[in-house]
Amino acid sequence: VQLQASGGGLVQVGGSLRLSCAASDSSFSSQAMGWARQRPGQEREFVAAIDWNGRGKYYADSLRGQFAISRVIANNTIYLQMNSLKPEDTAVYLCLAGHGWGSSLSQYNSWGQGTQVTVSS
Repeated sequence: VQLQASGGGLVQVGGSLRLSCAASDSSFSSQAMGWARQRPGQEREFVAAIDWNGRGKYYADSLRGQFAISRVIANNTIYLQMNSLKPEDTAVYLCLAGHGWGSSLSQYNSWGQGTQVTVSS
């Protein structure tokens, strides 16, 4: 497994969760990494991305200010801090990586398995 996501779970409305995605080797250190999600019955959608050195960050417009992405280069890991969670944030969250940039999921050619986030009302 090259990208390992973790940290999902069940949380109440208004709560917070922090997701982690660990890359298996340093080849990802030169790539942008990020998150997508797939809500029940819907297509995958871009959530956030962070560039190789952690300085550039890109968010889906609807999630800016609610989610925060970060990166620890030394351990090839990214994080997604999710705050003020709502039922509509319930989804499988997937980790991704690639040499592209932006919100188009086709730019990311490495995908990890997902972690389930369920927000209960």
